Parts: sequence; C-alpha cells; structure tokens
Amino acid sequence: MPTIPEQQASPQEFAALVGELEQAEAYEVNLRQRIIDARDQLAAGNTSVALSILNTAINDIDAATDVVAGSHSEGVR
Repeated sequence: MPTIPEQQASPQEFAALVGELEQAEAYEVNLRQRIIDARDQLAAGNTSVALSILNTAINDIDAATDVVAGSHSEGVR
C-alpha cells in the first residue's frame, strides 16, 4: 500500500500555527481564571457577581469563534 509523503510546513505556516496555539492557550488561561473568580464569588455568597462573570465569559466564548474553531477549519465538520 503506497504511503503519502509528509509535507513540511513553510516557516510562515509554522509561525501561524504557533501563533494560533499561543492564542488558544491564552484564551484557555483567561477562561479558567474567570471560572475560578466565579467560584470564589459563589463561595463568598456573591451570586450576582458570579453570574455576571460567567455571563461575560459566555459572551467572550460566543465572540471568539475564531479561537475556538481555528482559522484553518475549512472543510472540517
């Protein structure tokens, strides 16, 4: 059975992929911090503040589809 030769990414493609990975990691850190902040507010009895933090996080998730889905998602289903 023939094998498909591996293609090397160009320096530009590699830099773009590294940039996307760094952006996704920063996004994850930010989201985790919001979850921690919301949990702390709930523990302190500040339900409305926790809900506000989580609502802001949800709005950010909705607005960040390029981070969540990636910019190279053509053809991916």
